[in-house]
Amino acid sequence: MKQITIKAADESMQAVNDFIHSQIPSDCDEMILNQIDLAVEEIFVNIAHYSGAEEAEICCDFAVNEAGTGILKVVFCDGGKPFNPLARPDPDLTLSADEREIGGLGIFLTKKFMDSVEYEFIDGKNKLTIKKCIIRQ
Repeated sequence: MKQITIKAADESMQAVNDFIHSQIPSDCDEMILNQIDLAVEEIFVNIAHYSGAEEAEICCDFAVNEAGTGILKVVFCDGGKPFNPLARPDPDLTLSADEREIGGLGIFLTKKFMDSVEYEFIDGKNKLTIKKCIIRQ
């Protein structure tokens, strides 16, 4: 897996996107790319804003499995306070935006758009792993 360690701050978002995009095939379906971008931004911005970590480590890999399907795997690690975003209940989308609690929509969309989202707190670090099947055009 390729890896970067980057300052956990909003101004690092473009570098994170550039790093992830460098691992994705250039003929990736645009809708899939947009879903990946949303998930990556949601996760990284939450690390930058809420974890308390000064930096984040991001690992990324694209591989083709035995069935010929491309799989993108991105792992976000930070040494901030432990927080499992997957433990939070999904927002109630039957309520209007004014009636819903603030927060939670981004991780909800991440779970909907990615094929796999897993969290663990290991060795004093938050580790969130997302995987997405890549459809190539």
